[in-house]
Amino acid sequence: MLKRKLTLLILIASVISTIVFAGSFDSISNSVVEKTLPNGLKVLILPKHDAPVFTGLIYADVGGANENQNATGLAHIFEHMAFKGTKTIGTKDYEKEKVALDKVEKAFFELRAAKERKPKASESEIKALEEKFQQAQEEAQQFVVQNELGEIIEREGAPDLNAFTSFDQTVYMYSLPSNKLELWAAIEADRFTNPVLREFYKEKDVIMEEKRMGESNAFGKLLDDFMAVAFKNHMYRSWVIGCMSDLKHISRTDAEAWFDKWYRAKNLTAVIVGDVDPNTAMPILEKYLGKIPAGEKPSQYVSEEPPQRAEKRIIMEDPSQPFLVVAYHKPAFDDPDNAVYDAIADILGGGRSSRLYTSLVKEKKVAMYAGTYTELGRKYPGLFLFFAVPNQGKTAEDCEKAIYEEIEKLKTTPVSQEEMEGLKARAKKNFIQSIDDNSGMALNLAMYQNLTGDWRNLFKELEKIDKVTTQDIMRIANQIFVKNNRTVGIVKTTTAQESK
Repeated sequence: MLKRKLTLLILIASVISTIVFAGSFDSISNSVVEKTLPNGLKVLILPKHDAPVFTGLIYADVGGANENQNATGLAHIFEHMAFKGTKTIGTKDYEKEKVALDKVEKAFFELRAAKERKPKASESEIKALEEKFQQAQEEAQQFVVQNELGEIIEREGAPDLNAFTSFDQTVYMYSLPSNKLELWAAIEADRFTNPVLREFYKEKDVIMEEKRMGESNAFGKLLDDFMAVAFKNHMYRSWVIGCMSDLKHISRTDAEAWFDKWYRAKNLTAVIVGDVDPNTAMPILEKYLGKIPAGEKPSQYVSEEPPQRAEKRIIMEDPSQPFLVVAYHKPAFDDPDNAVYDAIADILGGGRSSRLYTSLVKEKKVAMYAGTYTELGRKYPGLFLFFAVPNQGKTAEDCEKAIYEEIEKLKTTPVSQEEMEGLKARAKKNFIQSIDDNSGMALNLAMYQNLTGDWRNLFKELEKIDKVTTQDIMRIANQIFVKNNRTVGIVKTTTAQESK
């Protein structure tokens, strides 16, 4: 009884909070100042004067999905390179450094050609070229001022520099005191106009080591293979970090071409959220960000994923913890039913009170963990994922059977009113929390602008959540949770000897 009362109080508090926030959304939306600069760069400014800081964000409308099959990993590589400085930041003498960098590039091309030609070059020739390449890098290194860009920003008050590359976008953001807006604009304009890809091959080695570490366990290896099975054509089939052979092959010249194509003003969005006055901020942003070359908005076409015709299954034998992942294809983020998919994910896998956790972990005890994930790919049709870690003495197949049982219940039995109210309250609370600080608001404004075509759609989310019905949930569950739309990945535990 006490638990029920507490749940009711939490629900009431959440609903009241939602109403307050929803009532202020019009005010927030009306406060956003929007302008497209003459070079085509979109600028959004949202003043929030609760603290003397602001978050500045640059959103590049490009990610791993925009790569070509033989050059995977470029989006992520350039994200690393964007912190290496410019012609004036990060160098002791750029003119001499440029000569040294060209020498490095020439040595890399010679080494790559020797390794890739048929018949392959002799070991002695390759060793000599490797030494030449290494020597060229050492000569270029003497001109580098390590991490100067990061140190400048941190010295001026930024707690950290954040950046990430996903399938759909590349984002750079950090916060500064409100009187440092001009510094932010000057630095961002410089690094997205005059980047110097110094220490390129050194950083590429770091990325390749990250990939090795990610695939050092059965879980990482399974997911790497799983995506290539789940997707036939679409580039979501290749993880953003790229495949190892592509990483080895990619040159600094390739990364510079990537920048020239995708990092032009017409493909960028700048968002400022925090203690700024749009009347004084906009001229500053125009002065600096307006210098970024306009370029052209690249085509966003990627190979479409055809409807799946049959269940796909991958079983990886490994002397490790068993694991299960089940995926169903789902529409993109801007689909009218996106809020329904989120509701299903919450009901089935949203934490310890979810149906999967209750059934698989608490009651049947077939799993140590069970949950859902729906954000693997958002710009284009992606996946609705189920995960489970089998309990001791149980198998991935035990968990798979239990998951299908819960899916079938969702297809045939309407969700109770109490459960609907709970999931909507949680969804609203999570949404409000996601935009409650400057960084969250800036990121969401940029994402909605680029993923849906209009940042204003951000403030329609609560309305979409409210409109979800039990009939919608049953309709979507019956529509996508079908066998021929399913891909299953399993880590099957074997002894070390059996895995050989």
